[in-house]
Amino acid sequence: MASISLLQWTSRREWALNRDYIATQLEQLAATTAAPHLVILPEMFARFGAGESAQGRCAESFGQGDVQDFIADCAKKFQLWILAGTLAIDEGERYAAASILYDDQGRVHARYDKIHLFDADVADQTKSYRESKYTVPGKRLVVTDTPFGKLGLAVCYDLRFPEMFRALRAQGAELIALPSAFTKVTGAAHWRALIQARAIENQVYLLAPNQTGTHDDGRETYGHSLVADPWGRVIAELGDAPGFLTVTPDFSELHALRQRMPVQQHNKFEVRFIEDSN
Repeated sequence: MASISLLQWTSRREWALNRDYIATQLEQLAATTAAPHLVILPEMFARFGAGESAQGRCAESFGQGDVQDFIADCAKKFQLWILAGTLAIDEGERYAAASILYDDQGRVHARYDKIHLFDADVADQTKSYRESKYTVPGKRLVVTDTPFGKLGLAVCYDLRFPEMFRALRAQGAELIALPSAFTKVTGAAHWRALIQARAIENQVYLLAPNQTGTHDDGRETYGHSLVADPWGRVIAELGDAPGFLTVTPDFSELHALRQRMPVQQHNKFEVRFIEDSN
């Protein structure tokens, strides 16, 4: 049966350190889990802790670059589907926070650019987050067919916008991946509650790998990567230490739930995408 793993660790500012950690984890997962197997990396997995401007200086052109080549090579070598959390993709004056899905032959299967950018003030050491200063927002929802079901793509701060998840469900999503770097403060307050709510509202599996720990620039992320099922139950969760979890979604249960409680058909409201002028 198809299985899905989430990776959690404290990404460093140097790509080489993160690359070595990812390679070790992927090799272990490939050796212990049968295909098909999807591995989801957290947001900013390649470089984290050198500041937003540094992300832009390291941005790669879509389809080429050390990070993309490495993930594609690993996917093919280990026969894994890999969702590369987010990495900086060059879009001119600013970069896109792109979540790229590779198939088990190392081919790009889908790409989603983070739509909602984290411009907020938080009571932590960083205090002020202004993601839009360096990042261009995405303008397209993505739901794609995979061996693991219809997979919708979202990233971190998107979680606070239920209309987006309703739209992903309307496009057929059965699972929604949410690579994240949720802060320690906001994570402790809202991480689990929001993930469970989005799973319940849309009757989907919510797959949420998160960064964890204190990063090189002092930023603190919450960890607690987890999977919530369509009934909102947390079926697997990590603490705040590096590691991975693996689940096997039960689609017979998902379809039975949607039949018993057809919330999509009962919904009387429509959602509309609002273009961002930034």
